[in-house]
Amino acid sequence: MARVLLEICCGSIDDAIEAEKGGADRVELCSALFLGGLTPSLGTIQEAKRRLKIPVVVMVRPRAGGFAYSEAEMASMERDVEAAVEAGADGIVFGILQADGRIDLARCRRIRQLIGERQAVFHRAFDVTPDPYEALEQLVDLGITRVLTSGQKDSVPEGVELIRKLIERAGARIEILPGGGIQSWNVKEMIEKTGCRQVHLTAWKMVSDSSTQARQGITFGGALHPAEDRFQMTDAEMVRRLAGMVK
Repeated sequence: MARVLLEICCGSIDDAIEAEKGGADRVELCSALFLGGLTPSLGTIQEAKRRLKIPVVVMVRPRAGGFAYSEAEMASMERDVEAAVEAGADGIVFGILQADGRIDLARCRRIRQLIGERQAVFHRAFDVTPDPYEALEQLVDLGITRVLTSGQKDSVPEGVELIRKLIERAGARIEILPGGGIQSWNVKEMIEKTGCRQVHLTAWKMVSDSSTQARQGITFGGALHPAEDRFQMTDAEMVRRLAGMVK
């Protein structure tokens, strides 16, 4: 199998450090991965660029729950893009749709202009557009570098057929990055079935934090009540194994 680029999705600065340590080629830096990824803090971006040598692309997404934004949300996204670019981000990951699910061309063009010469990545908002081929051509026309997609299904294993067709249709005009539901046990199969040259995934381990032990009944995570004495962090050893698989 020819060399395939490995992008690790990271929700914190320590995630990003561990991803590079394990041999990742690129990181996507976010916050709130449980929600699909939101904009990370400016401090996180700055530290990632200060500490990492591999490319760092930054998610700009103001909230969960759809991709049609108010004017105030759009303004905040523009400021976040400007701040991330100024901090040295190698690319910006974003996606803006109209209420009918089609790409909001005018607003995406505004963000694309702010990104300038950096990589412009359209995230999995692509997966809820009503016509993936129309959306692909629109993103090509916008000058988007790359599309993150699970093939308009809940996961890449379910969407392999469309991903393969998108890669064939895209050619050298735009990159197709499969992401969603790729694991160590299926990454080789997904590469073979889609013909992709890069993959996007997480590589977690559980890390303990005992600072909440004095009041174990208190939770901060809303209705789901996640455990407050542990959190997920990228596992450098798992990344190393994945890198060995895809490279």
